[in-house]
Amino acid sequence: MVTSRDVAQLAGVSQMTVSRVLQGSTKVAAATRERVLAAMKEAGYRPHAAARTMRTRRTGTVGVVVADITNPFYPQLLEAVGQALGEAGQRMVLWNAPDPGGSSALAALDDGTVDGLIFTTVTEGSTELAEVLRRGDPVVLLHRGLDSLECDQVTTDNVAGGRAVADYLVAGGHTRIGFLRGPELPSTARHREQGFRDRLAELGHPLAEALTRQGGFAHDVARTAMRDLLSQDEPPTAVFCANDLTALGAVDAAVSLGHRVPQDVWVVGYDDIAMAAWDSYDLTTVRQPIADMARAAVGLLLERVEDRSLPPRRQTFPSELTIRGSTARTAWPGA
Repeated sequence: MVTSRDVAQLAGVSQMTVSRVLQGSTKVAAATRERVLAAMKEAGYRPHAAARTMRTRRTGTVGVVVADITNPFYPQLLEAVGQALGEAGQRMVLWNAPDPGGSSALAALDDGTVDGLIFTTVTEGSTELAEVLRRGDPVVLLHRGLDSLECDQVTTDNVAGGRAVADYLVAGGHTRIGFLRGPELPSTARHREQGFRDRLAELGHPLAEALTRQGGFAHDVARTAMRDLLSQDEPPTAVFCANDLTALGAVDAAVSLGHRVPQDVWVVGYDDIAMAAWDSYDLTTVRQPIADMARAAVGLLLERVEDRSLPPRRQTFPSELTIRGSTARTAWPGA
């Protein structure tokens, strides 16, 4: 049977380095990690879960919590998390729970069913989650963060993303700009709106409340809201949507009313889900580096599983404005 020592010899590294790769440690250089993973594949190495559990008192299982699996963004994020966990020799258990504090995921952490949890969606006010984090239990927040708690968090710079959209729309000659906001509680929605509003004001084109509607991070809500915006006597010439699902609803609303995208109205989303690149939408959007974020979250979590005394860490990744047909493929001067 192939052992980790065999993998180490094949990769030309120490057995400790192989162990760190299996644990998802961020202390291993990317090139070294890839060499070890390639050696594992070549040798046909598979970590023995039962033996590892007996030796380390770990289950090798990580829980991942999402709030709405029907949102296309989350399957893409889960795929990236699953890939990162698989590279680290870990299994994944999924919870689809709108309220993380009340979910069985926290109970699974308490009873040792999982070694740690990755929350991809959290909101302020969960006392149960706050207590778990205060205890220093292995929990990492991915995608959405919490401003009020010090804990391991991996996010993108949503404020900067919102500011970039404002810069782009104003540079494109738009002054009558609409906005379909997200729900009030998620950090992603609040920070994107903050960056967008603040930058428009700085540019001398403050966001008009008459051109702002609640998009709800949902296609049907956004479709209704966009129809309302476009039915005004002076509709917006460009609309920023707080996520891509909202933007898809906005595009569908425009088409249903006979408005052309982008000739009559520009539409910009956020997240760069796979559907955004479909020819029928060809959506300009802000891309998050999902694979890098997932790998970072897994690394932070597995390090905390091994050492709960580590100080809270935050990693913030840059976002990238991706120009497509919903804004006429107009180049961005800031690019």
